[in-house]
Amino acid sequence: MTEATESSAPDNVDLSRVHLIGIGGSGMSGLAHILLERGSTVTGSDVKDSLPVRALRARGAQVAVGHDAANLEMGGELPTVVVTSFAAIPQDNPELVRAREEGITLLRRSDLLAELMAGRTQVLIAGTHGKTSTTSMAVVAFQAAGLDPSFAIGGQLNRAGTNAHHGGGETFIAEADESDASLLRYVADIAVVTNIEPDHLDYFGTEEAYFKVFDDFADRVKEGGHLVVCLDDDEAAACGVRAQGRGVNVIGYGTAEAAARHAEIPAGAVVVGEDNTGHGVEVVVELRTEPTPRTLRYAMSVPGRHMVLNSAGALLAGALAGANVQDLARGLGEFTGVRRRFELKGVVSKGPFSGTRVFDDYAHHPTEVAAVVRAAQQKAQAEGAGARVVVCFQPHLYSRTINFAEEFAQALSLADATVVLDIYGARESPVEDVTSRIITDKMADGIAVRYEPDFSAAPAAVRAVTKAGDIVVTMGAGTVTMLGEEILRELTSPGSQREEE
Repeated sequence: MTEATESSAPDNVDLSRVHLIGIGGSGMSGLAHILLERGSTVTGSDVKDSLPVRALRARGAQVAVGHDAANLEMGGELPTVVVTSFAAIPQDNPELVRAREEGITLLRRSDLLAELMAGRTQVLIAGTHGKTSTTSMAVVAFQAAGLDPSFAIGGQLNRAGTNAHHGGGETFIAEADESDASLLRYVADIAVVTNIEPDHLDYFGTEEAYFKVFDDFADRVKEGGHLVVCLDDDEAAACGVRAQGRGVNVIGYGTAEAAARHAEIPAGAVVVGEDNTGHGVEVVVELRTEPTPRTLRYAMSVPGRHMVLNSAGALLAGALAGANVQDLARGLGEFTGVRRRFELKGVVSKGPFSGTRVFDDYAHHPTEVAAVVRAAQQKAQAEGAGARVVVCFQPHLYSRTINFAEEFAQALSLADATVVLDIYGARESPVEDVTSRIITDKMADGIAVRYEPDFSAAPAAVRAVTKAGDIVVTMGAGTVTMLGEEILRELTSPGSQREEE
């Protein structure tokens, strides 16, 4: 089969027996959970054992560690469908090769998601940043409104303890990933675009090609549906204006200043109040989806302007879907976050670093890094305890680091102290003479900056620049997430001392 054939879902896909290559990934594991809830026989494989893999086994899936052609027969007979990510799984993968030889239908993960969403009211969240948080907020808000949506999220909801669910309601809420243009496989009833900023240039090649994928996504909104854009992001608003010109129904959300700046787009949800407290943010939103505007108030436990905007987008999507808006606001107030989105890993309770808190965040683009640092600073300032913000950052991908080294330096310079680890290459091979020094060499004077190429030495490096009561954030899309507990142990060990001591 050609790749074009493999990437196009045929009519009447038989999902009775599904094998997923790379089943432990955040996207794949969620779809596997939904398949199990729908009664499919699910098998799969991954390169290593993991918590998602063990959770799937507990639900009845058969999962092999390691890739082998024989894995296709784990369910007792060959699967009806094999699902893969053509970007992450090499073409010579033995399970992929055998599936072709056997004539088994091959689907991309996005094709499978499209099949699972068929027949439901589709609420899709797209954007360079904030997809997972906004999707998660929408899920919790819809649940509070009694709609029991199906959902597929790129992260694990803290409250639900899962990243996917087969709900009894008519709505399906999902992230629409643009990294390989897979969002163009979906047809949304309500499509939210949180922001648009150049990324994934290793795939798209040019910024223009990256921007265009969002225009194409907007054109796939169903007739009578809605494209929801964040007015605080000029590129998202511009996408909305262009879509309006092509006849798409566009509505915006954002701050009052942004709504005035982009008055050509009707503002459906306007943030008119935002008060940072030590425990989160008190938010006031004016909802304008009805002839008479309604003022809604809710308290968010997650800090940061970006999270406030994400919540307004989720609220507007719910209102457009016909949910009770008071219930939606209540749900947003009950939202407790997503794993790896400013996730609290622990607090140092004694010793020279008493009161220091360690958080973990997935931020791996300069804009995301800056947003998280600012959110941490807002939290520190609201508490009034003089806490500083210390970041332990691991760049993700050589291509992204090279493209945005200057922007990473500026974002990290917002912190009071920074430890920068070496680049996590993921699917990319190392680039000669390229290390994280291309970031640290550009960082501002006057803040403590350490380049630490030894991953195992990172906790000690963080300790050396940390003071009692500080906010420490491990940040990045790679293995840096493993360091939170190690840093907590380092800061609580009997011999822990600060550098200046």
